[in-house]
Amino acid sequence: MTGPTSAHHPLGATHPLALAPVTGPASSVDGFVRQFLRNLNYERGVPLSGSSDNDRYFAFAMTVRDYLMARWLEDQRRQYELQAKSVVYLSAEYLLGPQLDNNLLASGLTDIATEAMAACGIDINDLRTQEIEPGLGNGGLGRLAACFIDSLATMSVPNTGYGIRYEYGIFRQTFVDGQQVEQPDSWLELGSPWEFPHPEASRTIPFGGHTEKYIDDDGAERTRWVPAWNVQAVPFNYMVPGYLNGRVNTLRLWSAKATNSFDLRVFNSGDYEEAVRAQTFAENISKVLYPEDSTPQGKELRLQQQYFFVAASIGDFLDNMLSDGFDLSALPDRVIFQLNDTHPVIGVPELMRVLVDERGLEWDAAWQITQKCFAYTCHTLLPEALEVWSVDLLGRLLPRHLEIIYRINDEFLAAVRERFGDDEMRIRNMSIIAEFPERSVRMAYLATVAGSKVNGVAELHSQLLRDKVLPDFNEFYPGKFTNVTNGVTPRRFLRLANPGLSALISAAIGTGWVTDLDRLRELETYAEDPVFRAAFAEVKASNKRRLGDVLRVRDGMEISDGHMLDVMVKRLHEYKRQMLKLLHVVTQYESIVSGRVAASDVQPRTVIFGAKAAPGYVMAKRIIHLINAVGSVVNADPRVEGRLKVLFPPNYNVTLAERLIPAADLSEQISLAGKEASGTGNMKFALNGALTIGTDDGANVEIRQLVGDDNFFLFGMSEPEVEDLWARGYKPAEFYQNDDNLRHAIDLIASGAFSGGDRSVFEPIVSNLLYDDRFMVLADYSSYVAAQERVDAAYADQDAWTHAAILNVARCGFFSSDRAIRDYIDRIWHTPPTR
Repeated sequence: MTGPTSAHHPLGATHPLALAPVTGPASSVDGFVRQFLRNLNYERGVPLSGSSDNDRYFAFAMTVRDYLMARWLEDQRRQYELQAKSVVYLSAEYLLGPQLDNNLLASGLTDIATEAMAACGIDINDLRTQEIEPGLGNGGLGRLAACFIDSLATMSVPNTGYGIRYEYGIFRQTFVDGQQVEQPDSWLELGSPWEFPHPEASRTIPFGGHTEKYIDDDGAERTRWVPAWNVQAVPFNYMVPGYLNGRVNTLRLWSAKATNSFDLRVFNSGDYEEAVRAQTFAENISKVLYPEDSTPQGKELRLQQQYFFVAASIGDFLDNMLSDGFDLSALPDRVIFQLNDTHPVIGVPELMRVLVDERGLEWDAAWQITQKCFAYTCHTLLPEALEVWSVDLLGRLLPRHLEIIYRINDEFLAAVRERFGDDEMRIRNMSIIAEFPERSVRMAYLATVAGSKVNGVAELHSQLLRDKVLPDFNEFYPGKFTNVTNGVTPRRFLRLANPGLSALISAAIGTGWVTDLDRLRELETYAEDPVFRAAFAEVKASNKRRLGDVLRVRDGMEISDGHMLDVMVKRLHEYKRQMLKLLHVVTQYESIVSGRVAASDVQPRTVIFGAKAAPGYVMAKRIIHLINAVGSVVNADPRVEGRLKVLFPPNYNVTLAERLIPAADLSEQISLAGKEASGTGNMKFALNGALTIGTDDGANVEIRQLVGDDNFFLFGMSEPEVEDLWARGYKPAEFYQNDDNLRHAIDLIASGAFSGGDRSVFEPIVSNLLYDDRFMVLADYSSYVAAQERVDAAYADQDAWTHAAILNVARCGFFSSDRAIRDYIDRIWHTPPTR
């Protein structure tokens, strides 16, 4: 967000027009219609009678945008004027979801806009179908970032979110013969009405080259980075409105462009490919979220992405948001840079480089500032997910940053030795620089050393982070580690996604719950009211019908009436254990077709999967193939018709989630205990009246504690039991041999029953389960199947199930992102709201 300084404001800070208030369109149906037609005529260049669906959507979105504009510009001016402490949220992804309804809701324009479009002969629902959600995120990490910036705006906390404007996002998932095929997500193909490009505010981002020493004007030795090439970072601004409070913060995303994108001399010589080589090279940086990194080129591109957006963001804030003559020693009072996982951690040496090399601070002063300006959120417990970068790659791409990291590490290890003596094992364990298997930089360690605070994202996760992942650091830095359990925004994932339930809640307890989710507790007494339970059950049934309409049109899929809707939607990863859910499906199928269980005795259920696998994650893609193969066989078999169905709609995203989550009866949260950091899907399902079947892992622990054991289906080993089984020597084949149901299920897969008789197709999955099974699917299988039997028995009593579902909604107000942000403010940021 560019502050209105004379150097950066197009009119200059003292120009009267730069200081004049901006007024928006009149808040009436007639005013909305006039603004809509003006945008259609003068922005799209078409009359209403000759406009396309896309023209009308763009004009409509621009009109909604216009109503937010005055407040947005005023908030930018006020934020610069007040110089209040700001949260700068650094995240590699923001899974925003559709913007239209969110902005209508935040601005209170939904009714006016609906009437205005009707006056123009336009159904607002037709406009909604034109929107393509931004392809800027993948899973929980990006959705959490989007929830947090929503809450920061709703709570009037100064905030700028920074990230990358990916041209193609993660990928659009399709299935060919049941196998995942990745296609470009061309979400920008028709443009976006929600973004504001500012090429005049582009920043130059250096890469490569070497460093050199020199003597400055004061006779001090300094270091200068001499880069080999540069890339331009072009900012695109998005408005982030608070809910009905007039506050509008900013999300600024960077797009990569070449500094010299076209060589006319080379083009005229006939070498057309070489003429645009620099442009192609530079623009690769912002092409795709999380490029495949199994190759050296992929790893280099990922590091380029991370440095590109972090350097642009830190430089943007320092240059444009600080008042003239700002004393940099006061920077911690002006900003906190929140590192959303390890992706932005290269920002630590970047801030040091700027303070020491460009702003002329001494090292010790710069380091003292830096340590107060960063905070780090760790989102994983998996060692392989804690990023490391090889020293060779860092030295080649960012030579000055590697020097800075070495010095940070040297001084840190000197402090460790001073406190603990020459304990070389401890020194090796705590060093930011790892020596094996190759010399590399451990980014989580760097973030921990540099951050003012380190937080986990659920109580169990934070405990394991302190005790098992980073125990030496916890001992060295008493008080640095804390917990902030994740949350989700009730605006999108209840108020927007579930209008029927929202209306029912508001009729019972008023509308204040939308910004005070703790008020959902008032619903507890309504769980005892048979009239309310009947209304709640009808809302769930209506949501199922709505989902059925969506899947019928979107994917040609049908949801069977009267079925329990059993849902597992999340990133496809072995630790999340989609394979355990699938084994349960195969068990149910096999028990019916073998005649061991009568079909009439099976609780009818439709199982819905939604998941993308990383392009290079071979086992995850095999599991997707198997899920689809099982679904094809099950859904075509008349012996289970009406009792069991498996659906796997491709390209699960926020748009589909907003229809699927409110319809779900059962939420599958079945990761191996000790592996899931928190989860946010578990919160969304519970808030929308789905009961959870899950392990004591991540935020499941807190959900179960809040909703009560009677309203949660717990199964599986605890984290200490998992550790104990590993220590004793886990042999998955023994579980296979000793459990008839498990053996029947795995044997059916191995027989080729789901692969046209070809046993080789899914043999790698079978072998993985029997001889590797890192995430103990087979060890938890028996407990899981038993818990599913409890689910069936509970679902048979629909009134009791509805009672439990209402209590889940009533007792999960804790999982609001507003509460999470209050915790960040109190425990880490210390950034009060401003107005």
